[in-house]
Amino acid sequence: MADYKIKDVEILTGIKAHTLRIWEKRYGILVPDRTDTLIRTYSDEELSFLLNISLLNKHGLKISKIAALSKNEIATKVWDLHSVSVLDTSGEQFVLALLDMDERLFTHTLQAIINEVGLEKTFTDHLIPFLERIGVMFLVGSINPAQEHFMSNVIRQKVIAEIDKLPIPSVDERPVLLFLPEHEWHELGLLFYQYLLRKNGVSTFYLGQSLPYDSLVKSINLLNPRVIISSWLTAVDESFIRNYFEKLQKDAPSSLLCSGGAQIKVHLKKLPKSVVPIAKAVEVLQLVR
Repeated sequence: MADYKIKDVEILTGIKAHTLRIWEKRYGILVPDRTDTLIRTYSDEELSFLLNISLLNKHGLKISKIAALSKNEIATKVWDLHSVSVLDTSGEQFVLALLDMDERLFTHTLQAIINEVGLEKTFTDHLIPFLERIGVMFLVGSINPAQEHFMSNVIRQKVIAEIDKLPIPSVDERPVLLFLPEHEWHELGLLFYQYLLRKNGVSTFYLGQSLPYDSLVKSINLLNPRVIISSWLTAVDESFIRNYFEKLQKDAPSSLLCSGGAQIKVHLKKLPKSVVPIAKAVEVLQLVR
């Protein structure tokens, strides 16, 4: 059970703190707990309730009408919204699904967006903002590893399904090799790179999570890739990541080394100048041309 401050709730629901205070005072929609210093705090259940209210309000239902509904009536009306476009409410629906570990809601919302705008815009315009948004939830301790794994695996399955629909490009030039170093298991970004490349007809070899370095070198010797792409999210020591890329530079002298992820941003100034950072996923296409 997490305790959210009003600013956390504002970020997660999109309801301005000032508006929330007015709703509480005028309509009594919630009576949040308060700390010894009178700071409002909200529970997971209250956050879910406010997310539902935010969804209905965004779809034109006045707060005075919402306040008169029971929680069951609110939940029913929210589910009825699933038949309309989810483009404007994806963030709230994703967070609700995450809190409740509701696979039906998560997959329904995700597939509806993919059907409407395609995977590329779904990932860049909806999933990335959602992943950034729930950073607040990690900070306040409201997400446990099971919830994170649930969310990541549902997204992962969808991305892989979309990749499987694409034709396998012919190997008519040196390919692009994608991998994660052996301590790294967060592959959503790398999978999306794979999708973008395959969609644009680029020959790729995807080696996946936690690849031992000696296996990476064997693959480089076998495939002679023109570009090697990795992603580094898990925290690592500066000397480790620097030494890793210095060694990789020597073992793959004819390959362009590109990498994304938070750790590349943190340690970029200490990495070899030949390492090209990927700040945004769409940059991958520019780097391989």
